[in-house]
Amino acid sequence: MSRLDRAGRRAARLAPALLGLVFGVLALWPALGPGFVLRYDMVFVPDPPIPRAGGGFPRAVPSDLVAALLSSVLPAQIAQKAILLGIFVLAATGAAALVPGERRVARLAAAAFYAWNVYLAQRLLLGQWALLLGYAGLPWAVRAVTREGVWRTVLALLPAAAGGFQAMLVSAMTVLPVAGRRAPRALAVVAVLSLPWLVPALDSAAVTDPAGVRAFAPRADGPLGTLGSLLTLGGVWNSGAAVPGQETWWSALVRLAVTVAAVAGYALLGAGGPVAGRRAGDGHEGGEGGGRPAYWGGLAVASAAGLAVGCAGAFLPGAVEALVGLWPGFGPLRDGQLYLAPFVLLQAVGLAAVTARLPEAVRPGMLVLPLLVLPTFALGAFGRLGAAEYPPDWPEVQRIVDADPAPGALLTLPWGAYRSFGWNGGRVVLDPAVKLFRRRVVWNDGLAVGLGDGRTLTLATEDPSALRVGAVLAGPGPLTRPLAAEGISHVLILRSNENLFRARLPGARLIFAGQDLLLFRL
Repeated sequence: MSRLDRAGRRAARLAPALLGLVFGVLALWPALGPGFVLRYDMVFVPDPPIPRAGGGFPRAVPSDLVAALLSSVLPAQIAQKAILLGIFVLAATGAAALVPGERRVARLAAAAFYAWNVYLAQRLLLGQWALLLGYAGLPWAVRAVTREGVWRTVLALLPAAAGGFQAMLVSAMTVLPVAGRRAPRALAVVAVLSLPWLVPALDSAAVTDPAGVRAFAPRADGPLGTLGSLLTLGGVWNSGAAVPGQETWWSALVRLAVTVAAVAGYALLGAGGPVAGRRAGDGHEGGEGGGRPAYWGGLAVASAAGLAVGCAGAFLPGAVEALVGLWPGFGPLRDGQLYLAPFVLLQAVGLAAVTARLPEAVRPGMLVLPLLVLPTFALGAFGRLGAAEYPPDWPEVQRIVDADPAPGALLTLPWGAYRSFGWNGGRVVLDPAVKLFRRRVVWNDGLAVGLGDGRTLTLATEDPSALRVGAVLAGPGPLTRPLAAEGISHVLILRSNENLFRARLPGARLIFAGQDLLLFRL
């Protein structure tokens, strides 16, 4: 092989990673400046502590630990940006790896679609970076379970393991049907890698409100209705995660056309069409030039199952509520749209098959098709993602509380899970105090969710200690003694809410008063 041939093959291997990086920079551009990306569930803080066990469901296990460990090596804001860019690179390279190497443009078409689509955009705008770690690693896991060697599967599932329960559930739903006769081995790997969140979940006294099924059910985000939104990879429950312009007829019909073409392309693979041919034993059935991918049937089953879970929450909410009421472990089924991840991967591979059948002169256009279908995902979805520096009050309060030897938990007020700060561009974000301190933080994890028709549904608090503290706050009279009886030693209040709570803390000592925050010690 000549030096030129070797250089060409090396460039072909690196092309999906470079494409993923370019797409990541394009999507995250406003968020790559100085500061932290803070939006909904995406909360990174300076000098994050090793997380403590809480009383609620372990949703951030072990993702918060991963973020804290990475932030001990890199500045926390750099660590966050590395994770976000890594999601795009890992997703693109994984999707490309499912397409034979000789189909270079088809590989890049799969990489482009999997790294730029409505599902990824909506989940990113919800701040669910931990879930997206599992999404990004999903094609690698699909590839690994069709081959011999348990360690391949372990390595491929590490991103999902780092992401936690949602990432692992989506991965398990995909890799188990793909694994076929290797399913027992794959199940054992999934079970072991799930232990960090599975053990505290089974030991938790947290409760799951069945009403969350209707709150988190998929919703129409365009003119095609709920089913059409799901088929085109959207339908997330939170309208704040919508990509600008996706509600238009043009966007919806173009995405539907892409879905139809991608599913048809995937069906073509089942007949051993282009892109399917590869060496036997290399993740494909049949020999060179024929045979369908070994993952073909399993990925189709997983995609159908994911669509069924999404549709169940939208069209059969009573059945899902009954399951959640029967056992809180069914709680993750409430947000059914997240299980579309294998369907996204199916469409990426299907578009690769379509690309392989196109005339050579047309094929490169498939690399920019995702950008043309969803142009407003660029530039942080037109500013919906951005970077912000924490005001000085936050690190100062962190230093004071962490240096205080007094035992007890910190209560963060006002009594609500999410905040909207002017210094963060008004973007809604989970209260950063939840992640900021070394001691346990008591906060209201009972979410208030708009139902899209003007009504708001408030879900029951999951953490038993938060439930008791909420009852104290809802009652009349002074708070100091009742809160101390619940093990609260510090109370953090947003300055804008001072008048609501300060008079109710007689005897509490004000130990910090800043422009944005007040800190009391009981």
